[in-house]
Amino acid sequence: MSEGYFLVNWLHVISATVLFGTGVGSAYYLLVSTLRRDVRVVAAVSRQVVLADWLFTATTAVLQPLTGAWMVSRLGLPWSTPWLALSVGLYALAIACWLPVVWIQMRLRDLAAAADREGTTLPRAYWRWFGWWVGLGFVAFFAFLAIFWLMVAKRLPWVS
Repeated sequence: MSEGYFLVNWLHVISATVLFGTGVGSAYYLLVSTLRRDVRVVAAVSRQVVLADWLFTATTAVLQPLTGAWMVSRLGLPWSTPWLALSVGLYALAIACWLPVVWIQMRLRDLAAAADREGTTLPRAYWRWFGWWVGLGFVAFFAFLAIFWLMVAKRLPWVS
C-alpha cells in the first residue's frame, strides 16, 4: 500500500472514532442530565451537545464516506461486495437517524433554555422529543457497532 492510502485509512479510522465517540459521549451526558431533571443543567448540557454535533459529528460524518470511497476506489473493490454494501446501507441508516436527531437536539436545547428562563420544569413537549431522540439514537448506535464489525471482519457475520 502507498503512503497516501495509509494516510487516508488513518484519517478514516480517526474520523470514525471521533464520530462514534462524540455521539456516545454527548448522548450519555444529555441522557444523564435529562434524567436528573435539573433544568439548568439540561439547558447547559444540551447547548454543548448541539455544539459538539456541529463541530465533530457533522465534519466526520462527511469525512467518512469521502475517505471510504477513496479507499474502495484505490483497492478496486466492487461496491457490491456484501460486507461493503451492508456497511454503506447501515451508514445511510445511521445518518438518516442522525439528521432528525440534530434537529431534535436543537429543539430540546430551546425547550430546556425556555424552561430555565421561566423557572419551570421541562415541558411535556421536551419529553416527547426526548423519546424520539433516544429511539433514533439507539438505531444509529447499533448501526455503527455493526459497521465497525464489518470494517474489521470484512465479511458478513453469518458467512464463514
